[in-house]
Amino acid sequence: MNEAAHEADLPAGEDAPSAESEDEEEAKAMPEAIARRVAALGEEDEVERIARAEEAKLAERRREAKGKGKKKGGLEAAASKRLAKIGTKAPAPKRAVATAVDADPLIEKTAEFSKWVKKNQKVVGILAAAVAVVGIGFGVYAYSQNKREGAASVALATAVADERGRIGDPDKEDDDPDRPKDPRPIFKTPADRREAALGKYREVESKYTGTGAAYLARLGEGSLLLDKQDADGAIAAFNDASSSPLARVDAEVRGRALEGLGFAYELKAQNATGDEKTKLQDEAIKRFHELESTDVQGFKELGIYHQARVYQAKGDKDKAKELLKTVHERTSKPGESQAYPLLAQLADDRLRALDPSAVPPKAPMGGMGGMGGMGGLMGGAGGGKFNEAQMRAIQEAMRKAQQQQGGGAPPAPPGGGGQ
Repeated sequence: MNEAAHEADLPAGEDAPSAESEDEEEAKAMPEAIARRVAALGEEDEVERIARAEEAKLAERRREAKGKGKKKGGLEAAASKRLAKIGTKAPAPKRAVATAVDADPLIEKTAEFSKWVKKNQKVVGILAAAVAVVGIGFGVYAYSQNKREGAASVALATAVADERGRIGDPDKEDDDPDRPKDPRPIFKTPADRREAALGKYREVESKYTGTGAAYLARLGEGSLLLDKQDADGAIAAFNDASSSPLARVDAEVRGRALEGLGFAYELKAQNATGDEKTKLQDEAIKRFHELESTDVQGFKELGIYHQARVYQAKGDKDKAKELLKTVHERTSKPGESQAYPLLAQLADDRLRALDPSAVPPKAPMGGMGGMGGMGGLMGGAGGGKFNEAQMRAIQEAMRKAQQQQGGGAPPAPPGGGGQ
């Protein structure tokens, strides 16, 4: 192929390369230069691979032509020029794999936050100091609260000890060193004992307001006011206890408060007449019905029994019998332990008085109806199940019932506590 033919192969508008640029173009066509341009292009497409293969062929032909003393043809020169332009105009390399920052925005945000912290070290220091102060304050508050609760519990225990104190003469205490000394406080009269306990309960309430011990002290105060025949004072105390935060989380505390309210309305009804008396009795029944619904073992039977007593006092003997039969059925199931063993005997005695045929005859003296049996029952009903005022009323009712030996007249309505 002659020179004219080579020039004829050039595209229109393009001049044949000069002799001076041939060496430079040849250098660009070297494989190393091609590799560098390919690397600059990033990932190749099909056209680029074809171009690279053609350029390699051109480079091979140049070397052969140079060895034979031939100059580069026009078509070959034009192809080299186009390939050179591809290398110089190659776009920025593409990233084939996403980085961790691209994949996880959290890492990017963390990096931004770190930069912000470095730029705002003073602000960060102030915030850290504030957090530390708040943490220390919370720790001090928690410690003081725990210490306060502990002190309130000790004060409450002292009040309970007074309420359960002995009656006697302190001057005539037995100083026999061989006999164990009773640690309970001693008072000359029940009234002295009650007033001492009341004073300490009220001290817990005023000094440790808002603590669990204060709510329990209010409950204890209500029982003592009931024993003191102060129905209105007892109603106020039991209402406070039943609506306390402690009662909302402790079903037994709420149940005791409801039972106390029922007793207080009963006591108040004893001094009323006509519609007012009926209204107060209905209030007592309402509270005992709420006690029946409390989810504490034994409270259901206790609430039903108390309702039966009030219905009997109202003159509704049929309703009283119905409720007492329910108590009998629930407390006489074989193999089931009862929270209030004494309650079964009290309910049967009352039911027997209303309808002797409703339950079997009472056991003769010396059996369960005897003093020995009663002692065992009283022991079973203890352990805090009844408060002291209620226990004294139960004992008196049992004493009267036993004297009659046939369970004749039912125990009297509660004066200082329930039956």
